Amino acid sequence: MKLDRLTAIRSHLYTHGPTSIGDLATAVGASLATVRRDLQSLEESGVVDRVHGGAKIAEGSTVEVDFGTREHRSLAAKRAIAVAAYSLLEPHMAVFLDAGTTVLQVARLLRMEPMPLSVFTNGLKVAQELYDVPKLKVFVLGGHLRYENASLIGPQAEAMLQTLWFDTLLLGASAVTADGVLCSIDGSEASLNGKMLARSTRQVLLADSRKFGTTATFAVGPIPAGATIVSDAGLSAEWRQRIRDWKADLYIAVAAEGAA
Repeated sequence: MKLDRLTAIRSHLYTHGPTSIGDLATAVGASLATVRRDLQSLEESGVVDRVHGGAKIAEGSTVEVDFGTREHRSLAAKRAIAVAAYSLLEPHMAVFLDAGTTVLQVARLLRMEPMPLSVFTNGLKVAQELYDVPKLKVFVLGGHLRYENASLIGPQAEAMLQTLWFDTLLLGASAVTADGVLCSIDGSEASLNGKMLARSTRQVLLADSRKFGTTATFAVGPIPAGATIVSDAGLSAEWRQRIRDWKADLYIAVAAEGAA
């Protein structure tokens, strides 16, 4: 029960940001004293930082939150980014959609407004979204199923990539460092993402503004020259200029008014 409660606290902080102890206690159905002890345990593990009267996810935490929780964070920004990314697709392309939560929103747009495409993916959720959509030919990489990201990874997936070439890659980013390196929490995921970049003519990186200036344990590689970056209106002027300095194309997606 304690492990379930710790997971619930971590997921709540990831989704809602800094939260008071009282609100956490209500969210997980535990006493204030119990939540304080749980927060101490999570802080000692490097998962959370204690702040006055509450807690937040620790900066640089390497503990991954499950796909279902991440899917609903910054949803308005992700949907706006997906609309912009969808506009970059053209009929009869060979497109790779990675397993990220923002890319999943592109898959949902393709389900509503299909066009003739050959779609390749290592994302189980993406494949489930598109498996019966008319006009699409859907190909799924084989490999080890990684629960935390609902993704297929490993040597088998990498070997299959080596036989393929894509017109366009839509790749989500866990983190983008100050010097333009894409990062992932998982080493196998990072390795596979690097090979996706190498096997694509056009690389389109989908990352909401929270991802910039952050790090994760494993480097995918530097943002390729000429890549396209799609982010949201929260991206700072400093970061917009930095991206232009890297000679990357930048699209700023604006969420619809009143979007959740």
